[in-house]
Amino acid sequence: MFEHLLPVLAFSNQHLDISIHFFKRLLWRQGIYPTARVRPPTLPFDTIHMQIADELIDLVNELDAMNDQAGLTGTCVLITGASRGIGRACAIAFAERGARVAVHYGSNRAAAEHTLGLLAGKGHIAVQADITDASAVHALVEDVAAGFGRIDVLVNNAGIFEEHPLPQMDYDGWQAAWSRILSTNLIGAANATYCAAQHMIAQGGGRIITISSRTAFRGKPEAPGYAASKAALNAMSQSLSVALAPHGIYVFVIAPGVVDTDMAANDKDSPAWAAIEQQSPLGRVCQPEEVARTAVFLASPGVEYLTGGIIDLFGAAYLRT
Repeated sequence: MFEHLLPVLAFSNQHLDISIHFFKRLLWRQGIYPTARVRPPTLPFDTIHMQIADELIDLVNELDAMNDQAGLTGTCVLITGASRGIGRACAIAFAERGARVAVHYGSNRAAAEHTLGLLAGKGHIAVQADITDASAVHALVEDVAAGFGRIDVLVNNAGIFEEHPLPQMDYDGWQAAWSRILSTNLIGAANATYCAAQHMIAQGGGRIITISSRTAFRGKPEAPGYAASKAALNAMSQSLSVALAPHGIYVFVIAPGVVDTDMAANDKDSPAWAAIEQQSPLGRVCQPEEVARTAVFLASPGVEYLTGGIIDLFGAAYLRT
């Protein structure tokens, strides 16, 4: 976080000659991190240099806060499935950085209103649409574009998980499960992407971020439709990263492993949860805020060359080449 201050924070006088690199390492050794405000008493400076260190820490914090907001202030973001879980965490993270957020929800208006109440800043809206209805998705995007004046970022997050193990399913149930899952997870995202991309092309650029899953790579025996939908999202996104690049539209995928949301509630209440956590050497599952911070990173200026990339958030629980 200090590198952008290198030209101005390398300083010296008869008492102190310290590079910003050493300064950073020194702060880290003393347990001071970007958000720290309390200076430990063990810093090896006299009183004057203690004051300098304190002022530098405050300066770095203020500049970082300005940089966080400068990158996304005024950015208009549509997040599908934002009334809970990963979508809600994304809405909070974008709003904290100055973006205006459209909180899409399917049927739970109260949950969407709750999300709105958690957002910093002003100008956010809640918008309802059945993500499986092509006309409703078109109307959703048009309403957001009309309300905000533009759409800079689309986060395709809406999705469902449904077990449908082949040996236990009859043929009608099997077909119905696949239809529900693909209509929501894949076709809904494809339609939202198409509609949002029309506005992004007209305005000269934008970002499309799609939430996929580890199951796209390792499968899900009891939920093959879910895994297939996520693999298809990866392929769609990588295809569109090429097709949309000439229009200044950058397309990314985030593929988390198990995330601690209500979608994982059944697993979390089972004895198997401890084993799931131990799949990662970190000894835990992914948090929705980690997915959200990754989405904000991909929406920020300076990472355009990542277009077409799939960001794994597996916590080393599953490694692919």
